[in-house]
Amino acid sequence: MARSMRLSDRTGGMLAWAAALLGPSLLTALLVHISGPDRRNYVFLYLGLVAALGVLRGLWPGLVAAAVSFLQVDYFFVPPVGTLTIADEQDLVNVLAFVGTAGLVGLLGSQRRQALLRAEALAQDLRQTNAELARLNKEQARAAQAALTVARSQEQVRALQETDRYRRDLLANVSHELRTPLGTILTESTSGPAAAGGSADAERRLKAIAGEARRLKALVDDMLDMAVIEAGTLELRLEPTRLSDAVEAAVERLHTVSPGRRVAWDPRAEDVDVLADWGRLGQVFDNLFANADRFAPPDTPVEVTVSRGGEGLVAIQVHDHGPGVAQELRPRLFERFAHGPPRDGVPGSGGTGLGLAIVRGLVEAHAGTIALEDPDGGGATFRFTLPLTRGSE
Repeated sequence: MARSMRLSDRTGGMLAWAAALLGPSLLTALLVHISGPDRRNYVFLYLGLVAALGVLRGLWPGLVAAAVSFLQVDYFFVPPVGTLTIADEQDLVNVLAFVGTAGLVGLLGSQRRQALLRAEALAQDLRQTNAELARLNKEQARAAQAALTVARSQEQVRALQETDRYRRDLLANVSHELRTPLGTILTESTSGPAAAGGSADAERRLKAIAGEARRLKALVDDMLDMAVIEAGTLELRLEPTRLSDAVEAAVERLHTVSPGRRVAWDPRAEDVDVLADWGRLGQVFDNLFANADRFAPPDTPVEVTVSRGGEGLVAIQVHDHGPGVAQELRPRLFERFAHGPPRDGVPGSGGTGLGLAIVRGLVEAHAGTIALEDPDGGGATFRFTLPLTRGSE
């Protein structure tokens, strides 16, 4: 665009100089054909030509047109005609007045042109300034809108965080308050029948109460653990732990509720020491073993294997021979209250839906990861990693 403007200015300048040189000649050619002695009265038409050039193209084209006009007026219209001499004093005064007037008109026209150019430049600057202000106003409006959106989002986040904090506090308080009465119910329902020598029907009812109390206590314990994990207040006592000892202790706990369940574990675990919290690591195995025992056929074993899990890590796989995990459940498998269908249609046998969420929270608190794998031959395999102690790397 700038190049086209420069070309336009150059072309306009050439035309201005051509008009300054040729314009007076064309006007002279027109006037010499007018008959009569009064044709000199028309010479002031040259002033119009000079003024037009001064206004349109500036001072110098106007002065050149005035000089050429002077020469042609003197030669063609001032006696003696055909020469550049002036015989009459009146003609000399007229010619000088013509030249002075032409120069003044050219100067005034040039000044007017400069004023027009400055006004046009100022108008262009104003247009650009207005456009910039409009752009800035739009950007400022967008920025204000974005700031308002951010402020609203922050307020919503604070409200959600506050609501979540209240929920966690309520969950923790309710879970804590339920533990004591549940413990009393369990104690009385398990020791009462034997001490009182009650009837078989009463003993059966009390055992049912004890079973439901155990299930409710497990749910309360899981809810309390979940609240601690989500609040980020979980405290671990990390110490070197022999992996085989943790597996063996978890197997013994499993056999108290499911005596017939076999657990086959990798003898390589005898030589693996991990950096873990003994109680929380046992909780990881308890949940995974309980999950496998819940869904696998009674005559199938739960298998525990170990392998390298990366630099400074060991990978532990807990595999069962159950039906596996349904595809629709997998995306939210480690979320709260995600659980499979009841076993054999028995309500509550599908679990609380908190076990795997707690397992993930505990494993990640140990700087490990957990994932579901699809083994050959069916079933489900949960693979998680733990950090090794320096001597086991």
